[in-house]
Amino acid sequence: MLEVKGLTKSFGFGSSKLKVLKGVDLELKRGELVALMGPSGCGKSTLLNIIGGLLPGDGGEINLNDRKYGLKGPSSVVDVRRELVGWIFQDFHLLNNLTALDNVAMALELSGVSASQSEERAIEALTKVGLSDRMHHIPDQLSGGQQQRVAIARAIAGNRPLLLADEPTGNLDIASGKEVLQLFKDLCHDEDDPISILMVTHDPELALNADRMLLLKDGTTEASDIRTAWGLDDLDGEEE
Repeated sequence: MLEVKGLTKSFGFGSSKLKVLKGVDLELKRGELVALMGPSGCGKSTLLNIIGGLLPGDGGEINLNDRKYGLKGPSSVVDVRRELVGWIFQDFHLLNNLTALDNVAMALELSGVSASQSEERAIEALTKVGLSDRMHHIPDQLSGGQQQRVAIARAIAGNRPLLLADEPTGNLDIASGKEVLQLFKDLCHDEDDPISILMVTHDPELALNADRMLLLKDGTTEASDIRTAWGLDDLDGEEE
């Protein structure tokens, strides 16, 4: 469903040029939850930004549902952001004066969906993330975990096949973080409409409970599966 080949990215010029991505290769299958780990500054967010169409790469190629891109600026990949990729961040980015329903529906309307269809799809998405009884609450009336669920509903309401999650549990307590991870797994493993999620995280327990883990180090994917590389196959679902 997603294939990244030889992706490179540098910042700066001349002697101050910094090579962040040095030839990243990765694949995601439909319905797969993949955790991306690596030390700070290794290029994880840069990689997500290029896959999400927010930043151009210098070399290589991305193929997402047969749409090839990766080297052109954001203005050339508007369709990728609108139709193929949804985002979930550490911060929820909700509008404080709007209800959960309006936060989700407004994002759909901005992407060109009619008002009536936006509300219908927003209700469906909020129900899917377990907030059918909180649709008319504003963010201040919701817990951190519930606010992140609204953000997830906003991402999945667009019916995009891929979600990019950048430290999605970073602002949550342990219990809420586990709930969000379980929600991700439920969305990916939905028999009727599975999606794929690439999740950047520093939390090894969250990563161990993903379907697969990737390690990004020194600008490349060093290991295809950290379980095997670290000998953690027998820790699936258990705390270290």
